[in-house]
Amino acid sequence: MHPATGVVRTLLRLEGLTVLVLSIAAYARWGEHGWGLFAVLALAPDLSLAGYFGGPRIGAIAYNAAHTYIVPAVVGCVGVCCSGTLPMAIALIWIAHIGMDRAIGYGLKYASGFNDTHLGPVGRRSA
Repeated sequence: MHPATGVVRTLLRLEGLTVLVLSIAAYARWGEHGWGLFAVLALAPDLSLAGYFGGPRIGAIAYNAAHTYIVPAVVGCVGVCCSGTLPMAIALIWIAHIGMDRAIGYGLKYASGFNDTHLGPVGRRSA
């Protein structure tokens, strides 16, 4: 496991902050579904943490599947292609969540444990 450190870690966290801010701005501009939907779905990707009940390997797979930009990008493309505002809203909320996590230092998980991420350790061990 080789987590990002120094300037690379800082750049990745700033990138996450940028994604968070821009996705919220896009939702504010084009989100026709209101802030109630945003509030309800903002932490929905964290339901993937339930995968940790199956152990750290399954937990990491579930968490990483819900915390990469791949699926929300596909959902957003479906919204664009089908002129669907709900898929676009869901994609922007999901992307905002991932950006927030990256900005505060929660990266993709390694199978060695929840605290081991590509951005470095999180939690008590990181102090």
